[in-house]
Amino acid sequence: MGLSAEELEQHCQQILEDRRIKDKIVVLCEGEIKDVDGRRTPQAYKRMEQMPDANFYKKCVPKFWNDKPRPQFFNCGNRKDVVDTYCKLRQLNDTQESYINIEKLFALVDLDIQLHKINNYHYSDTEQIFNALYKETQTRKQAASKHFIWVTGLIHKEAYFITPDIQSVFNDSLLDPQYENDLILLEKLYLKMCHEIIKDLDLKNNYTQVINRIDYCEYLDCCDIEILITSWENEFKQAIIAVDEQRIRELVFLLLTIRKAKEYWNQIEPASYWSSGTERFREQLSLEIGEFYSKQDWNNPDNHIAFFFKTLHEFA
Repeated sequence: MGLSAEELEQHCQQILEDRRIKDKIVVLCEGEIKDVDGRRTPQAYKRMEQMPDANFYKKCVPKFWNDKPRPQFFNCGNRKDVVDTYCKLRQLNDTQESYINIEKLFALVDLDIQLHKINNYHYSDTEQIFNALYKETQTRKQAASKHFIWVTGLIHKEAYFITPDIQSVFNDSLLDPQYENDLILLEKLYLKMCHEIIKDLDLKNNYTQVINRIDYCEYLDCCDIEILITSWENEFKQAIIAVDEQRIRELVFLLLTIRKAKEYWNQIEPASYWSSGTERFREQLSLEIGEFYSKQDWNNPDNHIAFFFKTLHEFA
């Protein structure tokens, strides 16, 4: 359930009155805002960057961002709440003084399956933003600076937690992350994700729209879901046999553009000796992944998160 009109107003006022945003890039992202008692309080806002998802994105800020103030992140709730917050902040900024520089205000939301309509913005919905911002699996360099509401290039933030490069994070992590009672092998997880596409009713019901994201791929047959599953599995297995890392990465990115990732991320479990709970485990693991992204080349449009921060840096 999203924010009510009253809650949205209060939420925006908390942001506008926060001294930490002065002269900084402000990034609105998805994620819960709650204190220990489950309420939104001023204290909760002060601890914002200790909460997922703001904490993850803070960790992703590139190591070489040293010459300007770093961005300030705010969780805003669900995707609709983030977009509503962005639009409301722009509206309130016209009528009152605040610490925000509205030209440094950005929103980052999940692409997801269903599109979300946006009022009073130069793109009418999230799918239009995706098509304008990404070409195949890359961020469009020339288009990036025109966007203040960004969508992820993959379906969810959590999709970036299981891209092929993250295998090295899992291998090196002292947390010993497990998948199906064994050390994680992402190739196995991808095959399961593809095989279980048939269970995704949201994807099936929106297939015509969603498949437009990947139907440029000449070696995949996307005419219907069952044929897509077979086509992707065959191509992926051949790429593994050939040790074709570039083709493997492309196929995984195609899959993660349409296939929901959260449920699979939530199946990654701590080793038996971990005693602090699975939620805390995933928070810590996500920060290790954020550390990985902070070291990526932000000039490479293949690196969606790093390139997002490169664009922000130009506005800082």
